[in-house]
Amino acid sequence: MVSQRRDAAIVGIHEYPKRKAPGVTPLQIKAECAARALADAGLSWSDVDGLYDAQDGAGMSGLSLAEYFGLKPNVIDTTAVGGSSYEFHAAHARRAIAAGKCRVALLTYGSTAHSDMWRIGSMGGGAGAGAASPLSNMTDPWGMTLIANYAMVAQRHMYQYSTTSEQLARISVATRAHAMRNPEAVQAMTDLQFVGVNEISVEDVLNSRMIADPLHLLECCMVSDGGGAVVIASADVARDCRKKPVWIIGSGEATKYSENGGDLTVSAAAQSGPQAWAEAGIGPGEIDIAMIYDSFTITVLMMLEDLGFCGKGEGGAYVSEQRLRWDSPLKPALNTDGGGLSSNHPGMRGLFLLMEATRQLRGESTSQREGARLAIAHGNGGMLATSHTGGTIILAGD
Repeated sequence: MVSQRRDAAIVGIHEYPKRKAPGVTPLQIKAECAARALADAGLSWSDVDGLYDAQDGAGMSGLSLAEYFGLKPNVIDTTAVGGSSYEFHAAHARRAIAAGKCRVALLTYGSTAHSDMWRIGSMGGGAGAGAASPLSNMTDPWGMTLIANYAMVAQRHMYQYSTTSEQLARISVATRAHAMRNPEAVQAMTDLQFVGVNEISVEDVLNSRMIADPLHLLECCMVSDGGGAVVIASADVARDCRKKPVWIIGSGEATKYSENGGDLTVSAAAQSGPQAWAEAGIGPGEIDIAMIYDSFTITVLMMLEDLGFCGKGEGGAYVSEQRLRWDSPLKPALNTDGGGLSSNHPGMRGLFLLMEATRQLRGESTSQREGARLAIAHGNGGMLATSHTGGTIILAGD
């Protein structure tokens, strides 16, 4: 096995508990979560010398956020690549720490997507008015929406590999089972007026209304408010923190976009995953916890394939083996907080993947996998059938 570098670790986390939070701003969510994540680590604001932001808050992003927090960081990183931004940030923070540029990095996210009534799923790739975008000028005139984009990928996967809706539905069933063990997820579904706050079956998923063929309502993420913060520290700082460190042992970053002859069923994870596995010196078969971006069921299925948990086209059979539950004897457990399908999805979910993976490796999850030692957090940004990013982070318990 490759000798694993343990030069940076997640030492503090906090997830905003509400998924419906009228009367607060994204900036207030970010500040509250940052303060509580630092307290979780046993650190203070004055310890922070690296600031990472996906431009989800106030204008001028990193600059205004530094002033709002009262920080004068040595490193400001405002990489914004959609839902995978926070996996990119974690990789960048680790590199900055290893280079001696900073010792304590702070990642934050805040969103009031639900309270602001964002119609995320009905937006196109170039959502909103303005100049034509080269990212979506071939699809916008025809009414391509975000959900339709993912539905097209699902249809192609079904055509190429005989994947079925029943197989995709098992992803929703597993994540809902985990959500029902998470009080914050249960409250989220209650506040957002889910029809049936309970565990669901494959039949329930298939009987929910069709949103964009072949994706049903219960295969689509919720739209919620929310946010969180993650603190990443150098090894010398991490050893003295309040909670045991969760080490970043591998990372990968990739971009994919439409090309002549391109395969819709292959995502950026096929590029970012091998980078991360090679750096960590482990393989998919060793992973206990898989936190995979679940904007839709097809997102998860494709990422499991592209990250190497099974072969391309084998995802349908793989998720049918009941291996996704926290209490299954088979690895890995999937999205044990309930995921974007049943816990939260405020627009960009990458930070929540890092937080739940950390909880698992600390032994703090509400669907705790016994003996969890290794986890993967893979974020997806953009839209699968067109331009998107993949960020892969592999984590190890202390």
